Amino acid sequence: MNAFLSLLVALLLAGQETKTTKPNILFFFADDQRADTINALGNKTIITPNIDQLVKEGTAFERAYIMGGSQGAVCVPSRAMMLSGKSLFRISEQLKSVTTWPMVLRDAGYETFATGKWHNGQPALAASFPKAKSIYLGGMSGQFNTPVSDVGTEGKMINLKSPNEHCSETFANEAIDFLQKTPKDKPFAAYIAFKSPHDPRQAPKKFVDMYNPKDIPLPANYLPEHPFNNGELVIRDERLEKWPRSKSAVQKHLAEYYAIITHEDEQIGRVIKALKDSGRFENTIIIFSADNGLAIGSHGLMGKQNVYEHSVKIPLVISGPGIEKNKRSQAMCYTFDLFPTFCEAAGAKIPAGVEGKSLWPVLKGTTQTHREEIFSAYRGLMRGLNDGHYKLIVNIAVNKTQLFDLQNDPDEMKDLANDESQKTRLNAMLTKLKTSQGNWADKQELKSEKPLPLKIDLSKIPDEKGKGKKKS
Repeated sequence: MNAFLSLLVALLLAGQETKTTKPNILFFFADDQRADTINALGNKTIITPNIDQLVKEGTAFERAYIMGGSQGAVCVPSRAMMLSGKSLFRISEQLKSVTTWPMVLRDAGYETFATGKWHNGQPALAASFPKAKSIYLGGMSGQFNTPVSDVGTEGKMINLKSPNEHCSETFANEAIDFLQKTPKDKPFAAYIAFKSPHDPRQAPKKFVDMYNPKDIPLPANYLPEHPFNNGELVIRDERLEKWPRSKSAVQKHLAEYYAIITHEDEQIGRVIKALKDSGRFENTIIIFSADNGLAIGSHGLMGKQNVYEHSVKIPLVISGPGIEKNKRSQAMCYTFDLFPTFCEAAGAKIPAGVEGKSLWPVLKGTTQTHREEIFSAYRGLMRGLNDGHYKLIVNIAVNKTQLFDLQNDPDEMKDLANDESQKTRLNAMLTKLKTSQGNWADKQELKSEKPLPLKIDLSKIPDEKGKGKKKS
């Protein structure tokens, strides 16, 4: 009998171990944060000690991308791709009748929680994160006194309020409260979606004072104006600064950008401390990423409505149990590859229709490569193809093609499209681009029958501060 009881106890304990050893998932998601905004990854101007620690403890993907955007608010399709595991031309931006990764994790026994920005329809929020607190439903607002609400028991939004603090602090507070109160006998997946560093880039004075605009280096690909009309030069984001973009103006924008990122970093540190205090740090996968990049003076642009590297490349750092530490991966990937990665971590079945590819082989160190190429798109205006060495951009609105050698020209400053020695490569990449369009269900023609003028006079366009007024 004693032997039988011992066996029974062992089986029960084994069952409990299986139940509690699934890794937790803590996912920090920034809004409009370029890939080159992490001190540990090469930007020695910015202060990001907590993200730096994640880099030290995990794997940083230095060639992680979004696929692009079907509208000026690139974050809407970007977030839809990340949440659904689907590509740009197969997503439902409001996630209607779509299975999201938090839904799959819920079915796998996870407690799911969200706080922060949600830009993909309220019904999908309640289905994915029934325990969502301080949610900002919308695209942009001030960073202080942000209107937020909670998901109620019937899936409706309740408790509308505007906390008297910076929203990044509100979201961190909610995450900390969740970590302190959630039962420890069940794995969790917590999603903290900051509104920073999206404009208006407002940070507490302490963080603003850390950066003197005069000391901020300009981007290596800074230009006063974009060299040609790409069809989207006067959208709202581009009107955040007048033309030509002066060096001092770009430095001021970057100082504000870095300040709000450093404030965001401090909130990440607060949440991770709470995770450690809860005793679950060692069994938690921590992810830091963003919905898209941003120009802020690069190529004479301010926004993300393009397919240059600064706008489609995003930060992606993953740490946790079994993941290689202090590793810089050159594996090319998309943010929608996170869906199957989470499924594999949780031991959950990947739903049919998910186009992402799990990053676990890279994270475990069993492979160094992931995707052979990155296809990118922005509305019906631009298409791009990055094969890991060269990058092709087709500017459809003006029938202009660009070709860059990313290995020798990572800032995309030397256009090789008219170089006779590159003609064979250019044609081969155009063929590859068309094949990629077919693979990703993109039906856009690469040539405009009525191209826009290659040059426009930006001096007659008002910036956001001078709406409706032409400059003299």
